[in-house]
Amino acid sequence: MFSKFADLSPTTIAILCMLIIIGAGGIIFIKKSSKVRFTTRMLVYASVSIALSFVLSYIRLARMPQGGSITPGSMLPVMLFAYIFGPIPGIITGIAYGFLQYIQDAYLVHWAQFLMDYPIAFGMLGLAGLYRKNLAVGSFIAIFARFLMHFLTGILFFAEFAGDQNVVLYSLAYNGSYLSVEFIICAVVASLPPMKNLFRRLQSTYGTEQ
Repeated sequence: MFSKFADLSPTTIAILCMLIIIGAGGIIFIKKSSKVRFTTRMLVYASVSIALSFVLSYIRLARMPQGGSITPGSMLPVMLFAYIFGPIPGIITGIAYGFLQYIQDAYLVHWAQFLMDYPIAFGMLGLAGLYRKNLAVGSFIAIFARFLMHFLTGILFFAEFAGDQNVVLYSLAYNGSYLSVEFIICAVVASLPPMKNLFRRLQSTYGTEQ
C-alpha cells in the first residue's frame, strides 16, 4: 500500500510536507474564526461576485496550452468580496468559484492536482481579505498564494511538459507568466481613484457584517 512512497523524490516529499503544514495551519485558522457566519446580504454579494468573475473569465486575452489564461481581471470580484467581508467568507467563496472554473475549463490529470488547481488555488483568492487597507496589496497576497498552488502542481503533475528544461524553472515561468499579468490588471483596476473610493464605501458600509 505504501510502497509507492519510496519512489517519491526528496523535492516531492518536501512539497507534500509543506502542503500538510499549510493545511494544518488553515484548519487552526478556520477553527479560530468559526464565529464567522454568512448573512443573507453576504450570500447575495458572494453570488454576484462569483457570477461576475465567472463571466469575466470567459473573456480571454490569452490562453495557456496546459491551463490558465489572461482575463480582464476575472479574479477581482471574488477578491473584492474578501476585501469587504474578510478572509474566511472570501476563501469559501473562492472555493465555490474554483469548482465553477473546473466545470468551465477542466484540465485533470490526478485527483490531488484537481484539488490544488481548482478549489484550493481559487480559495486562496480569499486571502485578499487579510489586508483590508488596500485591495491592490491584498490582491498580491491572494494571487501569489494561488500562484504557489499552480507552481506546485506544475512540478508534481506536469513535469513531462518541461522537456529538457528544469521542471522548477518551467513551472515558475509558465504559471508566473500569466498570473503576473493578471495581477497587474487587477492591481491597476483596484488602484484607480474611482474604484478605490467605491471599494472603500462598500467596505465601510458592509465590512462589519460578519
